[in-house]
Amino acid sequence: MNATLLAVALSLVSAGAYAAAAVAQSRLAGRTEPGTGVLRMLGRGAWWSAVGLNAAGALLHVAALNYGPLTLVQPLGALTLVVAVPLGARAAGRRVGRTEWRGTALTLLGLGALLLTAGGSAPHETLTLPEALGVGAATMAVVAGLSRPGARPGLRHAAASGITSGVASALTQTLTVAVTDHSGGPLFSWRLLTVALLVSAFAMGGLLLSQTAYRGGLGAPLAVVTLANPVAAAAIGLALLGERLQGGPVSLVLALLGTAAAVRGVFLLSRAQARNADPGEVPEGPASVDPVPSRVVIGSPRPAAVPEPVAVRAGGLPHP
Repeated sequence: MNATLLAVALSLVSAGAYAAAAVAQSRLAGRTEPGTGVLRMLGRGAWWSAVGLNAAGALLHVAALNYGPLTLVQPLGALTLVVAVPLGARAAGRRVGRTEWRGTALTLLGLGALLLTAGGSAPHETLTLPEALGVGAATMAVVAGLSRPGARPGLRHAAASGITSGVASALTQTLTVAVTDHSGGPLFSWRLLTVALLVSAFAMGGLLLSQTAYRGGLGAPLAVVTLANPVAAAAIGLALLGERLQGGPVSLVLALLGTAAAVRGVFLLSRAQARNADPGEVPEGPASVDPVPSRVVIGSPRPAAVPEPVAVRAGGLPHP
């Protein structure tokens, strides 16, 4: 099989695993108190199920990076959101809406346009140790800024999760190319050990950040993760790994149009999923209002307790 087709096939299966993991994480986040610690989370079977699905998606993603460049593999990660739409709808016991189908179609069209402009050759360049350390330091600084307390913590944590996951993918490509390139240097070196530690840290950090982001719902946070991930990885690929978009000005225009279509599709998907999350909260409103009148009715006989002060005054009558 052609290396490019194999990379695309592995990326598609990886996106399915990531989508199932995202739905599982979202359901877990909805049943978890905001103040729940990490250690308590590790004791839940649902958490480890999500971790297993993420691990399967990551392994497939690593395999895809061995056959295709970042500019080809990472945009396919947006299919995670497309797959998560029917999975999330089925888990919620509802049908996929018209807006969601429109968003799915636009996302697929945008991805198709981006794939036409992506370079199709297998990767050969790797990050040097100073480049890997520089990328790691810059990523930590950005994540620290996005994790500060403030407005919209879910979207900021989602952006941080997407960035860390994208950087982990770029660093993973350095590992896979270095390990599979038999003409290179030693298999074990300080550079590869450092890159492996950074990959582990950013992969786990992205997983924990996405878990906190999904507490506000799946739609918008997953959309932000889906967009931030390929942007971060593609930036490293284009700036440091010598990857290029193939074609001339026509391909650049096609890439811009594809990006606009994908962004519009992701926006529609996130808006539709956020709207579908609201009806689930509506029944809680009347349910929370019902007890209030019942308390009023139960408490209404309390004015009959007026005889208590009357008894006090009656006890005081003999003293005048």
